[in-house]
Amino acid sequence: MNNIRKHVFKRLFIGWLLLSLAIGSVVFYLEMKKVDKLVMGLALEESGFFTSALDRSSVKELGSLKQKALLARHFVVIALYDENGRQILLETNPHDAGIERKLAVHPFTRVSSVHYKRFLAEKHLYMQILLPIYDKDSRPLGYFDGIYQVDAKTFQNIEIDIVGTLLLVIVVCFITAVMLYPIIISLNRELIKLSSDLLKGNIELMDVLGSAIAKRDSDTNAHNYRVTIYAIRLAEAIGLDNGQIRNLIAGAFLHDVGKIGISDNILLKPDRLNEEEFRKMRSHVLLGVDIIRRSGWLKGAREVVEYHHEKFDGSGYMRGLRGNEIPLNARIFTIVDVFDALTSRRPYKDPIDFDETMNMLMQDSGKRFDPELLDIFRNIAHALYLEIANSEENKLEAMMNELIAKHFLKNG
Repeated sequence: MNNIRKHVFKRLFIGWLLLSLAIGSVVFYLEMKKVDKLVMGLALEESGFFTSALDRSSVKELGSLKQKALLARHFVVIALYDENGRQILLETNPHDAGIERKLAVHPFTRVSSVHYKRFLAEKHLYMQILLPIYDKDSRPLGYFDGIYQVDAKTFQNIEIDIVGTLLLVIVVCFITAVMLYPIIISLNRELIKLSSDLLKGNIELMDVLGSAIAKRDSDTNAHNYRVTIYAIRLAEAIGLDNGQIRNLIAGAFLHDVGKIGISDNILLKPDRLNEEEFRKMRSHVLLGVDIIRRSGWLKGAREVVEYHHEKFDGSGYMRGLRGNEIPLNARIFTIVDVFDALTSRRPYKDPIDFDETMNMLMQDSGKRFDPELLDIFRNIAHALYLEIANSEENKLEAMMNELIAKHFLKNG
């Protein structure tokens, strides 16, 4: 659950950052549009002093405009052009000489409506305004081109408004994420419980089906429990990952599920099977594959169900695979299945002692069994035998359930 909390927290944190960035970008864009509108309004208002002068004056009179008129305004550069685009006035605030080069302003072009461009340089906000000038009869008189500097107080207010709005967006997104966290955790807890219940139900059904087959085969649940425990312990010893172990568990439960389709006179025959009967008995492998393929949840069991009668030297059935062609889970299960069959009491045989069983297994190393896996099993077999071989069925069930919980419920 702690891992889920960390995962949810991480996802919410990333979501908060991305949402803040996305909304913040939109808000910043809208705020800058507001800034443009504000600054352009201020610039247009002050540009009226110069454009009205063009409306009132001749070219010669315009040339006599003093720099003090410029200094009295917030424009740092102004230029006036006649209707033919010829420059008739250019004035620059002496305190801002070279500002055009610093800002890389647009060159003059004839326009039919107001054009503007915003600049930020040396902690000052500027706007270049280019607009046509008409007389009272809407006849073109010329053009105004100027660079307007926002005063420090207005610029500070603009900064405060933008930063404040962006901080508000970030805080609102953060509060939303914090409020969502317990809701997601609560919903996730319910989902985990539901998933766990479904998983337990599937495992129980798998256990019931395996037990039903074992009982039909004159066996007990104990055989399924023992081979499952042996298989898990061997898989853990070779470092198999949880996904493969879960598939191995399903295969151990259902390895003989196809025997449900074998008639009793063959399945329960006390004598040796003839060739035709043995052929029909071998078909339980294909029947088992056909049964489990109907369930997506049981598809992981197929490696054991289909291949646990293959032999390492290629003499097994149904496909005669050899060596590493046989899936790893099937090679694991073959070892523990034979080990349990030899060391267990059956209606038709007494158990074989541990040492003799291991000698029999080692004689088939490289023939029936994977020699590397068998060597690993030999190192852990005696301890497993003492712990499991003669345990009561209820104890075996408890041990198996603990291992299933470890690999399914805690890591699944």
